[in-house]
Amino acid sequence: MSARSAASGGPTADVSVRVAWADDAPAIAAVQVQAWRRQFADVLPASALPDDVDALAATWQTSLTRPADARNRVLVALERNRVVGFAVTVPASDPDCDPIADGELADLMVLPDEQGAGHGSRLLQAVADTLAADRFTRAVTWVLSGDDARRAFLTAAGWGPDAAHRELDLDGTGSTQVKQVRLHTALIDA
Repeated sequence: MSARSAASGGPTADVSVRVAWADDAPAIAAVQVQAWRRQFADVLPASALPDDVDALAATWQTSLTRPADARNRVLVALERNRVVGFAVTVPASDPDCDPIADGELADLMVLPDEQGAGHGSRLLQAVADTLAADRFTRAVTWVLSGDDARRAFLTAAGWGPDAAHRELDLDGTGSTQVKQVRLHTALIDA
């Protein structure tokens, strides 16, 4: 997919989304470290955020080469050949979800300096297409309760709250807790 600046007739920006390859693992890990540091800076202590790109890359390598479920997908947003974002789709695992009908957007991250350039929107559309291709009829995702920007982004794309909420204890001690709300969207017309 390519885009051309309509106003100026300027240079072509080579942007796309594709299924991630095993070779993308280090780039995905680098995006995760940078994006999580920005997204979770006000929620989690710095020590709770990943910073070892090599260790994360090894985890991503395993996830990409041996997914736990054939419907686990990782998509990458590219600018030219550079990974600038990623999204993860999986069957929904919440007790009130149907893992056959409900897919989950487990993560969607874009490099902080690349936000606002359309990469998140392209990823989100590819997520919907991928989940529909895997025959899911509904998608769900969890959002930090105070992340108004992410919620507005998803709401503008047709997602809405479904009344589910949860509180996660991230360190097992009760000192690092986050509140989340679940959003959902239909993937096919009823």
